[in-house]
Amino acid sequence: MEIINRKQRMASIARKLRRESKTVGFVPTMGALHGGHVALVKEARRMSDIVIASIFVNPAQFGANEDFELYPRDLTADAAMLAEYDVDYVFAPDTEEIYGPGFSTHVYVEGLSETLEGASRPGHFRGVATVVTILLNTVRPDLAFFGSKDAQQVGVVKRLVQDLGFETEVVVVPTVREESGLAMSSRNAYLSEEEREKASVIYLALRDAKIAFKEGQRNAAKIAQIVEDRIAAEPLARIDYVAVVSNDTLEPIDKIDDKEVLVAVAVRFGKVRLIDNLVLNRKQ
Repeated sequence: MEIINRKQRMASIARKLRRESKTVGFVPTMGALHGGHVALVKEARRMSDIVIASIFVNPAQFGANEDFELYPRDLTADAAMLAEYDVDYVFAPDTEEIYGPGFSTHVYVEGLSETLEGASRPGHFRGVATVVTILLNTVRPDLAFFGSKDAQQVGVVKRLVQDLGFETEVVVVPTVREESGLAMSSRNAYLSEEEREKASVIYLALRDAKIAFKEGQRNAAKIAQIVEDRIAAEPLARIDYVAVVSNDTLEPIDKIDDKEVLVAVAVRFGKVRLIDNLVLNRKQ
């Protein structure tokens, strides 16, 4: 496994791989790797000849009062984990390598970027879309792997790939959960032992929504209320939002028909903000 810090070097390797007709799978990460990232890497390994993972804590997607400076960074541990799962290259640039002097170009996906996480974290998806565009343009992968926990991010990336004409297929991998049901996240490390235990209420609330749907509930507001009531019953939880929206457009809906519907939540435990979701009517 080779660790690459320079964008020019990464692009040169990517060109060589394309000339050799290798199928390249790409797993973009911000490090602090966990079982969710491992699932992405395993799927990339299964589907690709060459696996490239990136580790870059992207300052552009953090707000002024968010945890950019405190975000966990341990390249040595992350690289060791990636080597264990047979990653071929790790692209680990510093901030100046991605955003050079005078950097002034940004990518913004209208519509999908403005609701849910976009409303709670203004500018977040501009930062995500910009860095993903830079990474895809550098690596030029055949396949790029993202986790379904970040459903809105997946929607934004799919739209920019389509609109900007990248020859990359976005592969979405199911959310990996801890034994309690809590979705794996780098930010789980910030939770106290009690908070981590209580945070499983998010999964339980989403499960309640799924059960209600299976029992015939089709009113979106009532599904949202079921989720809210379950989470609100946990004293340590502070709800940011609960939304029942179209899985394609992220627009609010009143009635659940035969289209895919996203039930998305953001909840704070202490200083830690967690997101999770489920899809009702998921098509195979």
